[in-house]
Amino acid sequence: MTLTATPTPVPLPMTRVCALDDILPGTGVCALISGQQVAVFRVGERVYAIGNRDPFTGANVLSRGLTGSYTAGGQTRVKVASPLLKHAFDLDSGLSLDDPSVSVPVYAARTEGGDVWTGSLA
Repeated sequence: MTLTATPTPVPLPMTRVCALDDILPGTGVCALISGQQVAVFRVGERVYAIGNRDPFTGANVLSRGLTGSYTAGGQTRVKVASPLLKHAFDLDSGLSLDDPSVSVPVYAARTEGGDVWTGSLA
């Protein structure tokens, strides 16, 4: 398998993405911020934002992935699995759970006044 080159992430302005209620729990949406596709997820009481591009396929699909949890070092963590080849990425760090040399950009994400905001590299 050949990995596609991961573009260097660029800082993004904090931008309102949508209302929190627009994202169903356990799912994601894609936002276009300054020309960059960002996958924004609502899992439990938190929101997460990572680059939408799957580095294993080059397709912009991570926002359509399946979220779930896994345990590492005795800690429960949150992940998303790409809908194409099911490679999983940690939503806090962006690291691939299948190949630790691969990652996706991670962006700051927060809720404020019922809205979801994301931007600047975390």
